[in-house]
Amino acid sequence: MKAIITVLGPDKVGIIAAVCVYLSNNGINILDLSQTIVGGFFNMLMIADFTHSPLGFDEAAAGLARLGREIGLEIKLQREDIFNSMHRI
Repeated sequence: MKAIITVLGPDKVGIIAAVCVYLSNNGINILDLSQTIVGGFFNMLMIADFTHSPLGFDEAAAGLARLGREIGLEIKLQREDIFNSMHRI
């Protein structure tokens, strides 16, 4: 299963590291990553493969949201098919 992870908030040291460590520790593979900083705000979009993760989607989404709160950012997880449907023109 592929999913979209978005990370948004004030820029600070270690954001990518914190998210990547969480994903690695839970068997989630990063397929693609794009990040930018605009006006001091960090924005990252990741496509991740959950095929080999022991976590269910809801558990992973809750864990990423919790990580976001801990580091002062908003982290959201969306299923790829729903993300594509929402952003189709």
